[in-house]
Amino acid sequence: MNVLEVQSLSKSFGGLKAVNNVSLELRKGEILGVIGPNGAGKTTLFNLISGFIRPDKGSIQFLGQMIVGLQPYEICKLGLTRTFQIVKPFANLSVIHNVVIGAFNRLSSRPTAEDRAREMIRFVGLERKAHFPANTLNIAELKRLELAKALATEPKLLLLDEVMAGINIAEREEIVQIIHQIRDNGVTIMIIGHEVQEILKVADRLIVINFGEKIAEGLPNDVICTKEVIEAYLGEEYKFVRA
Repeated sequence: MNVLEVQSLSKSFGGLKAVNNVSLELRKGEILGVIGPNGAGKTTLFNLISGFIRPDKGSIQFLGQMIVGLQPYEICKLGLTRTFQIVKPFANLSVIHNVVIGAFNRLSSRPTAEDRAREMIRFVGLERKAHFPANTLNIAELKRLELAKALATEPKLLLLDEVMAGINIAEREEIVQIIHQIRDNGVTIMIIGHEVQEILKVADRLIVINFGEKIAEGLPNDVICTKEVIEAYLGEEYKFVRA
């Protein structure tokens, strides 16, 4: 079953085609990786899918329902949730109160929402910081808080935008493990990022975008060996890194 179906999606800003005729499918239980150079259109693609901007043309279906034109909060209530590359916590609120806000997407009872928040905080490993203000967290902890907020909404599809950016190798490995656990819990995942080695560790399938266009799609180790991807994104030296 396809959780997400995107057909001929396009978006321009002035004369710039940020996303140009992109189509993709995402199957239930799959982790789809999306990579590409800076400015390739990856985050714009996420913004389109999650309803933060509207496409100029194309269609987006989530669990069989057309979602183009819906507001982000409406799409979230359907079960499609995203994180942001630049984390956006409620800085002066505690970690747990940040996550409670996410839990209210589906829950109306405060005690139940707090229980859900505590569960997600434990899941991402932030239980020691549960009552700390969000503005006291370091970047790795903020990335985990962003994950906890998204998971508190009980997503069926989770879009992860640069969730491993700005953190060290050991912290990335921990996030990789969390992503695998999220999928094991029944959540389908689409992830974009520049950390190619880490994306390869989690992705079942890979899409490469360059200048807003999809230039490759397939199994990760096949995709990164293609001439077009090496020239457009990875660089000739990547051949030797992998050898």
